Amino acid sequence: MQSNQKEILLIAQEECAEVTQAISKVFRFGIDGVHNGRSNREHLEEELGDLQCMIDLMIDEGLINQEKMWAAHGRKLEKLKTWSNIFNKKEIE
Repeated sequence: MQSNQKEILLIAQEECAEVTQAISKVFRFGIDGVHNGRSNREHLEEELGDLQCMIDLMIDEGLINQEKMWAAHGRKLEKLKTWSNIFNKKEIE
């Protein structure tokens, strides 16, 4: 593995931790809670943008295959539709 690939993975790992921290702040203080002049929503959006940048760099660098990633995305979406309450199922009235 090339050193720039290692650096991309390392920074992506750090960004994942920062997304986790931003989500924790949302749970603790609310999505619209404000800290240091910006809302938790804005902080989460920034951290997710940083992570998306690293995902794009992994694709550009050939570390991951975008088509396979999107296939996994689709499989996860189907699992969530089956096993989570994210997509409200209309209850029979």
